Amino acid sequence: MIDPKRVVVIGGGVAGLATAALLAHDGHDVEIVEKNDELGGRAGSWDRDGFHFDTGPSWWLMPEVFDHFFEMLGTSTAEQLDLVRLDPGYRVFFGDNESDGPPIDIAGDYARNRALFEQIEPGAGAALDDYLRTARQAYDLAVERFLYTSFDSPRAFLSGPVLRHAKTLATLLSSSLQSFISSRFSDRRLQQVLGYPAVFLGSSPERTPAMYHLMSWLDLADGVRYPNGGFTTLVDALERVARERGVRVHTGAAATAVLTRERTGRRISRRRAEVGGVRIETADGGTRDLYADIVIGATDLHHLETRLLPAELQTFPERYWDRATSGPGAVLALLGVSGEVPELAHHSLFFTEDWKTNFDAIFETPTRIPDPASLYVCKPSATDASVAPTDHENLFILVPVPPDPGLGHGGVDGGGDPDIEKVTDRAISMIGQWSGVPDLADRVVVRRTIGPADFVDSVNSWCGGALGPAHTLRQSAFLRSTNRSRKVEGLYYAGSSTRPGIGLPMCLISAELIRKKLRGDRSVGPMPTTQA
Repeated sequence: MIDPKRVVVIGGGVAGLATAALLAHDGHDVEIVEKNDELGGRAGSWDRDGFHFDTGPSWWLMPEVFDHFFEMLGTSTAEQLDLVRLDPGYRVFFGDNESDGPPIDIAGDYARNRALFEQIEPGAGAALDDYLRTARQAYDLAVERFLYTSFDSPRAFLSGPVLRHAKTLATLLSSSLQSFISSRFSDRRLQQVLGYPAVFLGSSPERTPAMYHLMSWLDLADGVRYPNGGFTTLVDALERVARERGVRVHTGAAATAVLTRERTGRRISRRRAEVGGVRIETADGGTRDLYADIVIGATDLHHLETRLLPAELQTFPERYWDRATSGPGAVLALLGVSGEVPELAHHSLFFTEDWKTNFDAIFETPTRIPDPASLYVCKPSATDASVAPTDHENLFILVPVPPDPGLGHGGVDGGGDPDIEKVTDRAISMIGQWSGVPDLADRVVVRRTIGPADFVDSVNSWCGGALGPAHTLRQSAFLRSTNRSRKVEGLYYAGSSTRPGIGLPMCLISAELIRKKLRGDRSVGPMPTTQA
C-alpha cells in the first residue's frame, strides 16, 4: 500500500516529466516547477519561418525502454507517438579526397551491415558477428542488472548472470572502447563507426570503458527510429500523461532554494535535515513556497546541490565537481536551407581522420576548439515533411567543443559571439565540401546558433556541457552520483547527472528508479508492468 506524499519536482525536462507521471500514477500529489516558459529541458525546439527545429536529442535508441515506461502508465508508445524506423540508419563521411573513400550507409538491418563490414575489410563480417554477440550480452546484462537499480542491494552484483560473466565484465571495464575495437578491426572507417557511440555517452572511445560497446548493438542491429513531428512530441506525450494523472505544472517558475528543516524525533540517521518544500520565483519578482514531503531534483545536479542547498547539506559540493569530468560542450546550428540536399541522410556523421586529436582538444588541458572538427548533421526533413516548408531542408548541426561557457552564446542570423559563429561557418563549409554541396552556405535562409553559454542559461548546465557528466569508468554504474541525498531526507535526484546516466532512455529509467525508491523496491531490472 502506497502512502501518498506531496511531491515537488524541480525541472520540467524529460526526466522531470517522466518522474512526475509515474509518481502521480502511484497516487502522490505532484507539482512540477520549470524555470523556462516551455517544458522539455534539453529536449527543446525553435520555430522560424515554417521550420520546426529540435534543439536537443535526435537519436531514438533502446525502444523497449520507452515501451516499458508507457506500459507502466497503462498506455503504449504506439498510442502516444508515431515512430518511423530509419533506413539508412545513418550515413558516414570520412573526407573529401578519393583516398578517404565514399560515404557509407549504415542500414536499418544487421545483414546488410555485416555485408558492408566484410566488403570494407575481409574478415570483418565474422568479427562483427562476435563483436555484436558480446555487445548483446552486455546490453542484456546491463538492462537486467545495472540500469534499473540504484545499487542499494548486492543482488545487482551477486546474481548468477553477473558471476558467470565476471571475467568478461572485468575485461570490459578495465579496457578502453578504442582498444577493444582496434584489436578486432583494422580499417579506420570501421573503427570510427564502432567508436562514435562514446560521444552519446559524453566521452570519447579512449576514455570510455569497453563495456559500452553494447551501444553498437543498438544502432547496427536494433535500428534507429524517429518520432514524426520531432522529439518534442515525446515531451508533449510526457506532459500529457502527467497532466492526465493530476500533475500540476508551473512554468516560468525558477526554483531558488530547497527548503529544509532539522530532523527531530526520528530514528538515528546520517541525514541531518529533511525537506520541507521548494521556494520559487514568481512572475511579479516575488517568491512563493511550495510545501512538500518529497523533492525530486530533475535539474542539473551541480546547480541544485551548489545553488539551492546550504553548504552543510550538500552531498555533492563544489569539491566533488572539481574532480568530476564533464561531457563535451557543443556548438549547435539550426539551418533552414533552400532546395533539397539529397547528399545528406536523416543522420549524417562527418569523421576527421585524426579524431583522437579532436577528442584531446575537448577533454585535455588546456582545451581548444577542434579544427577541423568531427561533427554530426541531422536532416529530419528527409523523413518528416512537417519540419520544413516545401522544397526546403531542415538541418541541425552539432559540433563537439570544450564544455566552456567562455566560448560564448549563439545568436540568430550570425548574431552570436565570434567563436560560435566561426565554428558554424567552418562546419557549413566542411559539410558542403565533403558531401558535394558547394553552394550550401549560399542556400541558408534561416540560421540560429547555440553555444555553451546558452546551455548554462537555458538548463543551468554544469560548465556549459551539452549532455552531462561523462561516462568514464569512475562516473558509470554504481560509481556515478547517487539518486538520493545523503544529507537531506526526502531529497532525490533524476536525470542525466545521476544514475543511470546520459540520454533519453536513461532519463526514463532514472524516473523509474525514483518510483522504486519511494516504494521501497530494491529489486534489479525493470519493474513488472503488472505493478502499475
